[in-house]
Amino acid sequence: MPELPEVDALGSYLRERTASRIVVAAHVAQIGALKTFSPPLDDTVGRGVAGVERFGKWLAIGLGPRGEVDPDAAEIHLVLHLAKAGWLRWREEMPPATSPKGRPMGRAAGPVALRLWFDDGSGFDLTEAGTRKRLAVHVVADPAEIPAVASLGFDPVREMSADALGTALRSRNQQVKGALRDQNLVAGIGNAYSDEILHAARMSPFTLTRSLGDDDVARLAAAVTEVLDAAVAQAAGRPAADLKDAKRRGMAVHGRAGQPCPVCGDVVREVSFADRSLQYCATCQTGGTPLADRRMSRLLR
Repeated sequence: MPELPEVDALGSYLRERTASRIVVAAHVAQIGALKTFSPPLDDTVGRGVAGVERFGKWLAIGLGPRGEVDPDAAEIHLVLHLAKAGWLRWREEMPPATSPKGRPMGRAAGPVALRLWFDDGSGFDLTEAGTRKRLAVHVVADPAEIPAVASLGFDPVREMSADALGTALRSRNQQVKGALRDQNLVAGIGNAYSDEILHAARMSPFTLTRSLGDDDVARLAAAVTEVLDAAVAQAAGRPAADLKDAKRRGMAVHGRAGQPCPVCGDVVREVSFADRSLQYCATCQTGGTPLADRRMSRLLR
């Protein structure tokens, strides 16, 4: 799943390439991806890009009055959430949007959910792999009209402090791994970077949030800043096509089960759930005690 660092880099990439551009066509290939109907998607056509903003793991492309390019005059927003398997594929040369007779073309099938064309011939595809379709596209006057955007917690890159993190974590008692992934508490962190943050903080993912003392919160806040700042810096300036591989290469424990921990050399372990897994180092994070993996326990019975 694209998380804050990758979405931030995608936003910068789009900001650079869509400056002074006007939308000339928009086609939705997977109707389920379009979550709003008023304004219609066609209302984006003819409008100039007025900016690109990030809200947690959401991207909002601001569009101004028709035929104008004014960075201070966004009238509507095309808001995107890539979910678990979505991605944005930029193309310097898009296929034609219409035939010589004016009939719609370029309505891609397969993994493409939406296509957007700009006046210089460039554009992008939104794609989503797999059968579980969760990618979301909204056309709204204000991103805050989307409940999931309006309810986002604080931004851990722009607004991080030990006080902000402590207030968010202690608002409910849950495992710290889940709290870091809760978008209503902290916006933008997902499964991968929560593993990395907890490893950097030397903290078990199963630690309950209300058991955290002030020193624990300060250590965790420092780890959030360390991990996300490094990931944002690593992703910055990269083409959209390179961001996934760059993310994988930067991981210390996530996705590295069975490999040596880069800090202590112990084996990286895994706990599996129905639709995801977490990775951790027992030596660094749990005092050397492996965490229970209920799914594996059932398989071994």
